[in-house]
Amino acid sequence: MNHPVTPSFIDSHPFRAAAPNRRRQLLIAGGAAGLGGLLPGLASADTAWPAKSIRFVVPFAPGGSSEIVARSTAVELSKTLGQSVYVDNKPGAAGNIAMSEVARAEDLHTLILGHIGTLAVNPYIFDKLPWALKDFKPVSLLAKVPSLYVVNADLPVKNLKELIAHAKRNPGKLSYGSAGNGSAGHLAFEYFKMAAEVFMLHVPYKGTGPMLTDLLAGRVDASAIGAAAIIPFIKSGKVRCVATGSAQRLPQLPDVPTVAEQGFPGFEMTQWYGMLAPANMPQANIDKLAAETMKAVKAPESQRRLTGDAAEAIGGTPQQFAQFIAAEQARWQKVIARAQIKPD
Repeated sequence: MNHPVTPSFIDSHPFRAAAPNRRRQLLIAGGAAGLGGLLPGLASADTAWPAKSIRFVVPFAPGGSSEIVARSTAVELSKTLGQSVYVDNKPGAAGNIAMSEVARAEDLHTLILGHIGTLAVNPYIFDKLPWALKDFKPVSLLAKVPSLYVVNADLPVKNLKELIAHAKRNPGKLSYGSAGNGSAGHLAFEYFKMAAEVFMLHVPYKGTGPMLTDLLAGRVDASAIGAAAIIPFIKSGKVRCVATGSAQRLPQLPDVPTVAEQGFPGFEMTQWYGMLAPANMPQANIDKLAAETMKAVKAPESQRRLTGDAAEAIGGTPQQFAQFIAAEQARWQKVIARAQIKPD
């Protein structure tokens, strides 16, 4: 506090010189400190956040696009927040175990990776969830990963038009596999079936790995899989990509047209990942996180990691992410109802 150097200031007692304003400030500060000890939440506004390491929960098993997006974001956030951000995989019950736990976290240092499955599918396929969307505050949309429509290499089709014609010539004989009921791959293929007005039998698996094994062996004919997991098999010729669900062609597969290019304007199918915090997180922390997250996903090293797995870095405000979630819920609620998708 800067005071003018005057005789009255020098000769007076410090507390008297401060007059009532200084005494009031000291009393308020002392009272706040005392209340802060009893009620930590009241002192949080004056405390630098984050005050310790941040746990970033991923509601899926290690591996795959969710891991890539979460770890890439965590690495960059650790550089700018001044505290480490570490990924904690907590799979189970289609992501509901992790969502329920984080919804009730009270330490202000726990976040969760939101996903098309947990946020846009689970509310409509489960009769009752142990969490609700109001238990969270959206932070930012992190990235999108396009779904690729692929077929077994022995299936006599080279593009989407030929796949549709082949399925219509063989009603009920073609099948497609997914990582399970309500998975992103299940949604992607049902969305395509609705657009193309074609029927193919759904074969759900317990994960992408076993489904991919059967696809390569020809025990299922087709699938819709996140780009990161399937591009190596496409490039090796073990499966054939007949279309990408992205809005534009992928640099990794420049000769493969999008679904939209092949007669379905406006069609887009991507898996997406975002960051959410428990609803008790102060808005100032949410805004800080959103700003730093935008920097994290756009950082050169993060862009390199994501682009290498055909993921698109997004970023954005909490409001934009909230609007995106609402739009995705409206979109997939219709698909789920029409396809009568139920949990395993």
